[in-house]
Amino acid sequence: MNIASPPPPTQADQSEYAFSDRDFARIAALANAKYGIYLQSSKKALVYSRLARRLRALNLSDFETYCDLLQQADSGGEEEHLLSALTTNVTHFFREKHHFDFLRNQLLPDLVARAKSGAAVRVWSSACSAGQEAYCIAAMVLDACAEAGTLDIRILATDIDPQIIVKAKQGIYPKDQQNAIPDQYRAIMIDTSKGDEAHFCMHKKLGNLISFGQLNLIADWPMRRPFDVIFCRNAAIYFDKNTQSRLWGRFADALTPEGHLMIGHSERLCGPAEQRFASVDITTYRKTDAPGIEMSSKGNEKP
Repeated sequence: MNIASPPPPTQADQSEYAFSDRDFARIAALANAKYGIYLQSSKKALVYSRLARRLRALNLSDFETYCDLLQQADSGGEEEHLLSALTTNVTHFFREKHHFDFLRNQLLPDLVARAKSGAAVRVWSSACSAGQEAYCIAAMVLDACAEAGTLDIRILATDIDPQIIVKAKQGIYPKDQQNAIPDQYRAIMIDTSKGDEAHFCMHKKLGNLISFGQLNLIADWPMRRPFDVIFCRNAAIYFDKNTQSRLWGRFADALTPEGHLMIGHSERLCGPAEQRFASVDITTYRKTDAPGIEMSSKGNEKP
C-alpha cells in the first residue's frame, strides 16, 4: 500500500466541489482511525483530487455530504472506496532487490533444510499490493527447492485493500512489468500457455504456495503460527510514529526466535521494538529476543 503524490489539482479542478478544512479533517480522522493512514494537511489537494471522482460517481454535490455518508452505519461500502482512492499500489517484481538477495543467500538454505526435515516454514508478505512481492518470494522458494509444494512451506500475502487482493489472486500483469523479472526466474514464474499480447500470467505452482487475504495491519491479526520472515515494505511510512512503534512490536511478537523482518528503504524501526532487533543487512533485521507472545501451532494463516 502506497500513497502517491501526483501533481496537485488545478484551481479549476478544486472549484468543482466545496472542500473545507473541516471536511478534510473529518476524512483524515476516519482514515487514521480505521486504516492507520496519517494524512498531513499538505495532502489536502491530493485528497481532493482522489475523492472528487467518488463524488461524481455518487452524484453528490459537496464533500460535506460525502463525509456524512462515510459516517453512516450503512455507507454502502464507501469506506472501501475511500481506501482504494487514497492508496496507490505502486510496486513491481523484485523491488528493492537486496531483500531478495538476502532471502536467497542467507535465509532460504536453512529454511529449506528445516522444511525437508518436517518443520513448518512461514513467510508473510504483509502489504502485498497486487501480489508481485509474494510471487517473487514463491519463485525463490521453488528455485531453491523444486519440491516445495510437497513440504510445509506457506506464504501469507495480505493487503488492506480488498480490490487489490482480487488482482493479486488473479496473478495477471501488464507485459511491461515482465522486464523486471530476472532471466533465471522467468521459466518458474511466467505461464507461457496463458496471457495475451498485453498481459502475462503467473504459474499456478506459485499460487499454490500462497494464501491471499485482506488484512488491516492496525486491527486484530487472526494468525497464530509464528513467521520465519516478514516483509513489510513501504506501508508503515504512512503511519504516525506511535502506530509505527506498535506495528514493529507486533511484528516482533509474530516472528520466530531469530526470525527476520524486512522493511522499506524509507522506513526505520522506532520505539521499544528497536531493542528487539539487530540490523543484519540493508533495512533487514533479525529478531534477537525471546518470543513476545505465545503463538499456537494450530492457527490458520488465512486472514
